[in-house]
Amino acid sequence: MRTAFLAASAALALAIPLAAQEAAKPTYPAPSEIVAAAPKADWTAIPAEDLLVMTLAPDAEGKPRQVVIQLMPAPFSQGWVHNIRLFARAKWYDNISVNRVQDNYVTQWGDPNYDNPEATGKPKPLPDRLKVVPESDYLTRYSVMSSMNRQTRQMVTRTDPPLAGPRVKDAYGDSTFSNGWPIGIYKPANEPPVLHPTHCYGMVGVGRNYSPDTGSGAELYTVIGHAPRHLDRNIALVGRVIEGMEHLSSLPRGKGELGFYAKDEAAKRTPILTVRVASDLAPSEQPAFEYLSTESETFAAYADAIANRRDPFFITPAGGADICNIRVPVRRVQ
Repeated sequence: MRTAFLAASAALALAIPLAAQEAAKPTYPAPSEIVAAAPKADWTAIPAEDLLVMTLAPDAEGKPRQVVIQLMPAPFSQGWVHNIRLFARAKWYDNISVNRVQDNYVTQWGDPNYDNPEATGKPKPLPDRLKVVPESDYLTRYSVMSSMNRQTRQMVTRTDPPLAGPRVKDAYGDSTFSNGWPIGIYKPANEPPVLHPTHCYGMVGVGRNYSPDTGSGAELYTVIGHAPRHLDRNIALVGRVIEGMEHLSSLPRGKGELGFYAKDEAAKRTPILTVRVASDLAPSEQPAFEYLSTESETFAAYADAIANRRDPFFITPAGGADICNIRVPVRRVQ
């Protein structure tokens, strides 16, 4: 009995310090918890003029499919964004289709009769007033400005566009965030740095032929796999899918070259019924979204939490994150 009592006492003596140690461990919120606790002031509304609503044909079960795309704001890719709004308002995108789905790469849509030697119909004529955008517009130069902070009497440096988000280093160079978008910083030799959008999952780009062609916006694609960052500065990025990505990422893969649907796969093409600029819809039909400001303290904490996961599931913080792993939170508000 005495031996059992001593053993139990020893176990209790060991258990108490361990429990105390566990209680003393700091707790860290998960990235999702940081976003959920963000104050309303840290969220920025997305203008309806910057939203495209794309309606696909219903799925095999007859369920509706809708995809919402946020277009990039100035100063990035504005020539192509102009064209895309023009295509949508001319209803040119109506009744085109998804023509290419390449696994771990992209889903691409456009006129199935355009630039297709196996096409059975005539290509749609392009609308008037399209811009021909130069390759130089793949990049955006930013200016550095300084002003005196009257409260502290110190010089304050800022950039246009603002680059106030956390900096990220990866194999493709420095990256950061600007107005809610992941942005690469390219530093050519003996020239000022330039900015460019990054090919992250869900980003939307403009299909093109060989240089110097830069594409008009008649063919668009979205990234459905590991971020193909080698495309940065080589193709125009114009937006990102913010809702309905599952309708584009889960489509049957094409068996033709580069994932295009072969001649005997025409039935796999998903019809696109309509594409509309959200601001052109009736007020009751306009979707409304907002994103977590990348200039906010909440976003900085969120990015740090992704780069250094300390919440209970994780054992070893990575100490860093790819720019494309720090996805900017976007939420629907109605």
